[in-house]
Amino acid sequence: MTEVDLRSEIREFLSSRRARITPEQAGLPAYGGNRRVKGLRREEVAMLAGVSVDYYVRMERGSLAGASESVLDALASALQLDEAERDHLFALARESGTGSRRRKKTAPANVRPVLQQVLDAITDAPAWIRNGRHDVLAMNQLARALYSPVLADPRRPANTTRFVYLQPEAAEEFFVDYDQIARDAAAMLRLEAGRNPHDKALVELVGELSTRSELFRQRWASQDVRFHRSGRKRLHHPVVGQLDLDFEAMELPSEPGLQLNIYTAAAGTPTADALKLLASWAASQDQLPTESAVATTN
Repeated sequence: MTEVDLRSEIREFLSSRRARITPEQAGLPAYGGNRRVKGLRREEVAMLAGVSVDYYVRMERGSLAGASESVLDALASALQLDEAERDHLFALARESGTGSRRRKKTAPANVRPVLQQVLDAITDAPAWIRNGRHDVLAMNQLARALYSPVLADPRRPANTTRFVYLQPEAAEEFFVDYDQIARDAAAMLRLEAGRNPHDKALVELVGELSTRSELFRQRWASQDVRFHRSGRKRLHHPVVGQLDLDFEAMELPSEPGLQLNIYTAAAGTPTADALKLLASWAASQDQLPTESAVATTN
């Protein structure tokens, strides 16, 4: 496969969202005690969205081409989609309409030197840049020290989702909330696949993870999608112990498809002190694995 099967993506996404909503949740009467379908029936979704049953059936079979914004809005409301799911629906509709006639510009494989300068200027917080496939493209020194367990694998570019699913023992030790991290990682990849189904490297990554990880197959089959913008991340670092970090993830307008991630801790907290200790430890190391190559130690 060189691209995502859009019709299958649309079909599975819409049917999975329909299956999770009961008539009661949708404000509909549930006639009869023996419903043969899980969740809403197609005709109930059509009624809630204000479209014909035939039209909705065509959409759920994978045809979103030509659907207007108002119809998509109505469908999103009927299925009670959250912000990320709504974004995913609209992305699938856009790609369904353009098909193979348009290829989204691929995000750069390397960052410009000035962006590395920006990262290096951030000295008190781990900061790094990734693409939509979760490839680690550039880091500052504190991020290299923080993510040293991820960078221990010699494969480059390092990929955080590959680490989560293909090195589960190390990932469970590193990520305190491993189950949530695993769910989020697959959901973010699913969101990226809807936005850029022609990304061959993304399709290959999903194929590799699906082949080698039963957990990833389960998470991928859920059809869940999720944004990764801000929040709390709890890590257990092999040198400084547990870190309770706040993170902010920001798109880079000058480099579409790339995202800057910064981890911080409130002043005076144990985590802030641990970050200072981690910075001192990193400065004492002759060589640390980097995002571009694995250093060999003496």
